[in-house]
Amino acid sequence: MNVSSDKMNMPKDMRSLKSYKREKLRNSRFYHENTTMGGICMEIRESAEDYLEAILRLSRQGEGVRSIDVATMLGVSKPSVSHAMKLLREDGYIAMDRYGTITLLDKGAEIANNIYERHRVLSQMLESIGVSKETALTDACKMEHDISQETFEKIKEYFFKNMKEETE
Repeated sequence: MNVSSDKMNMPKDMRSLKSYKREKLRNSRFYHENTTMGGICMEIRESAEDYLEAILRLSRQGEGVRSIDVATMLGVSKPSVSHAMKLLREDGYIAMDRYGTITLLDKGAEIANNIYERHRVLSQMLESIGVSKETALTDACKMEHDISQETFEKIKEYFFKNMKEETE
């Protein structure tokens, strides 16, 4: 498969989402310090969340997930993915078998499912208020990493309550 011709056939909204993710992944490390309540804790960075979300989405397609699949989905280089997979494996988020098939471990799956749910809800909500699909996907990708769990739960509750009322 020729990746460059594959990108040419990709819908416009996916090209812009990929370029946004590519730039974000290029400019980050996996962890950052977050001061909370006077202490310091390490939080997983957006780039790691994006890799875990990509692995989840690819695994739901039914076939084994390989590094090249992740690279293609996120629009990043294979060496970048290899480095990321090494870090995620060392930290217990993923496992890789001897053939290079990637599997989410429990803590990786928990993060991936959380981020993917945020992405779906936020993009649906944005589209429902008239934002174009392309912009909704890009903006949801930005928002999914930055809002608190409390804020997300309230957005989700409000969105689904209003969707239910509109269909009645």
